[in-house]
Amino acid sequence: MLSHLGQMTVIVADNMMVGRLGKEPLAGASFGNSIFVIFLVMGIGMSYAITPQTAQADGEKNISKLTEILKHGILINIIFGILLTAVIRSGRDLLWQFNQPDTVVELALPYLQILAYSLIPFMIYQAFRQFAEGLGFTKQAMYITLSANILNIVLNYIFIFGKLGFEPMGLYGAGLATFLSRILMAILMAAFVYLNRRFTPYWKVFSFGNFSWSLIRENIRLGLPMAFQLIFEVSTFSIAAVMIGWIGAGPLAAHQIAINMASITYMIALGLAAAATIRVGNQLGQKDYKTMRNAAMTGFIMAAAFMSLTAILFVSGRHFLPTLYIEDESVVRQAAVLLIVAALFQLSDGIQVIGLGALRGMSDVKKPTIITLIAYWLIGLPLGYVLGFYFDQGAVGVWYGLLAGLSMAAVLLFIRFNNLSKNLILNQTGPRARFRSGNEPGI
Repeated sequence: MLSHLGQMTVIVADNMMVGRLGKEPLAGASFGNSIFVIFLVMGIGMSYAITPQTAQADGEKNISKLTEILKHGILINIIFGILLTAVIRSGRDLLWQFNQPDTVVELALPYLQILAYSLIPFMIYQAFRQFAEGLGFTKQAMYITLSANILNIVLNYIFIFGKLGFEPMGLYGAGLATFLSRILMAILMAAFVYLNRRFTPYWKVFSFGNFSWSLIRENIRLGLPMAFQLIFEVSTFSIAAVMIGWIGAGPLAAHQIAINMASITYMIALGLAAAATIRVGNQLGQKDYKTMRNAAMTGFIMAAAFMSLTAILFVSGRHFLPTLYIEDESVVRQAAVLLIVAALFQLSDGIQVIGLGALRGMSDVKKPTIITLIAYWLIGLPLGYVLGFYFDQGAVGVWYGLLAGLSMAAVLLFIRFNNLSKNLILNQTGPRARFRSGNEPGI
């Protein structure tokens, strides 16, 4: 949870510090991040293929298979990181086609370009991280992420405001700080996996040759749908930011503040989802389907409890929390209204992300991808556009559409996991065992 939160803290720190420069730089950060995050989560989704494979192979105690998963994961992540960077770099001129204020685009362009290069070290970090987490090593990623965040905040202060002899770089300085901090993350995570003696059995038989096309295809088969799951969700919020940008820089700055707050709680729930993926995948490898189901259901309950508390925090602190980002009173008022809607979709957001994580642990990726496509692109975005522009509700109307999409995804993903896990238990126990165990706890 803390390592996932640490990834979001990089963007939060950027926005809080850039917000001191005014609403135009903050709107530029919002626009740049709304584009960049689509590519970021696509890379994260591709790297997620490593975790369930690692957890299942660990459940089988198959060392040679684990070594191959690590080797192929590193290769695919590096290639994918380079491709994502190239796409962002080649499409920079398209930013002018989103009908955003000229000042916002001019500020966002250099910021987005430097963030693009940070994808390569980030994907290297993700390869080693997902492998380590699939084996249950999660604290190290937390320590590394928190260390990188400290570096990012220090460099933000130096580069954004021009300290220690540097010229003030503004928004670009925030991007440069992020790039350097992600290089540190890649170096430290690779060093941990390489030097820790618990990983020695895997490195003894490790060789960067004889790549298997079947394993590459398996990584792509699992990774691409998971990438699209995240893209459908995150791009919904990115497109929402673009639509709100049509209204003006003020509403866009308010959206960025509210979405930052909601993203913090989402990343904590995403950490729980990662734990669900590991536990479900490990128990699936051991064919202990009852424990697998209980592990996921525990995740659902924990996420629901946590997100309910954050909903209360958003409502009670809606007038104070935006002041942490900006002092503009009109932006603070607009953000306060959006935080009420954010409070309403906290529960749905937590349940849907746990559902994706649990299903990911079962290597069930195709139908959840279809569910996210329908919920976000066919329900959430169109409804948000209609409410926001045809019914003149503005940014709040767009956010009501997001609420509808998240709620539908939560319901459908929970139903799918519930049905799949029950079927595995029933098929394993048989009719007589099902009759005998019908009153046992957890069934």
